Amino acid sequence: MFQPLGDRAPVDEAEKSLGALAEGTRSFTDARVLLVDDSQLIRMGLRRSLEQIGLVHVKEVGDGDTAIELLMREPFDLMLLDMEMPKRNGMQVLELMRESPHFAWPPVIVISGGAGMNDDAVRCIELGAEDYLPKPFNPVLLRARVTNSVDKKMLRDQDMLRLKQLKKQHEQLAKEQAKTEELLLNILPRSIAQRLRHGEERIADEAPIVSVLFADLVGFTAMTRKTTADQLVELLDDLFSRFDLITESHGLEKIKTIGDCYMLAGGVPLAREDHALAVCRAAFEMIDALAEMRARTGGAVNMRIGVHSGQVIAGVIGVRKFTYDLWGDTVNVASRMESTGQPGRVHVSPQTAALVAAEFDLEPRGSIEVKSLGQVETFFVNRRDDKLFGVPKEKVAASRP
Repeated sequence: MFQPLGDRAPVDEAEKSLGALAEGTRSFTDARVLLVDDSQLIRMGLRRSLEQIGLVHVKEVGDGDTAIELLMREPFDLMLLDMEMPKRNGMQVLELMRESPHFAWPPVIVISGGAGMNDDAVRCIELGAEDYLPKPFNPVLLRARVTNSVDKKMLRDQDMLRLKQLKKQHEQLAKEQAKTEELLLNILPRSIAQRLRHGEERIADEAPIVSVLFADLVGFTAMTRKTTADQLVELLDDLFSRFDLITESHGLEKIKTIGDCYMLAGGVPLAREDHALAVCRAAFEMIDALAEMRARTGGAVNMRIGVHSGQVIAGVIGVRKFTYDLWGDTVNVASRMESTGQPGRVHVSPQTAALVAAEFDLEPRGSIEVKSLGQVETFFVNRRDDKLFGVPKEKVAASRP
């Protein structure tokens, strides 16, 4: 005895059938019909009626078991099913089809002349048969109902094809949207990208207090004169990729790179109270990352880091290439902290120093000239542990003038 069939189906042939339908090469006369009746005489009469309306792709079997086996191998557009048959009668065939709803069963027209015809007709319809005809069948009525069933089957196939096409288009669209989302997040902060997606046309924010960091490689320009392009780009990509991970791990925002200079900020676009501490923590990790790579550069490259805290304007500019950027005196002062610093040191303004004093040691640097601010007392930030810039403190102290 057959068991419920699960999801098995003649997928390849069914796909070919749908493909032909999509190309417009499949018509009513291409429909495949299965005749299931233990009487060869009845099957011959049915075949003649089908051929009169152009249905020539017809197969015949004499019992329910053989019908099920054939349906498992080949797709059909219609099955004409007798009720009274050996091995497995028509009602049992319908019951098996109902128990396996995911299989690609064709529509069924039941043709029967047994006793209890009305009750059988009701039960067959309940089990999923599309129509019911009594024997002896009326050829005109048979042809009309077969034509109707095949037409409806082809319409359902077209609907299925459209659904598959829509699903495929939706999946492709989702993939493209995911790619666009990923590219957008590589350019813009997540919160800014979300605002743009929600229709905000101009992004322009005032951030009252943030910390801005500039890190510039010292000796990099000289190194470009004696290093191949591949080696140079590989080094810079490796180092700045590490900086990206450090920035992300501290919840900071990479703003941009300019040549061999790396710029990040804390407290923007999302405000946070510990922006200065987070930026200084990241600064020391960046120094450590460079120290790990010094063997590759022969110690030829070092780094100055400058940090300043204050107000900025933040926004998105550009049409073809979006850029999230910061503007204001805070940016200029942070850049000045970097340019007037020392290799391997974190140089900060008094505003930043006041915000990090609880966690870091501050070493007075002295007074420097800062454009638009005049003379400013600045500081070097030191870590409170047994190492400074990745090397023992005493060695750093001995190397200072």
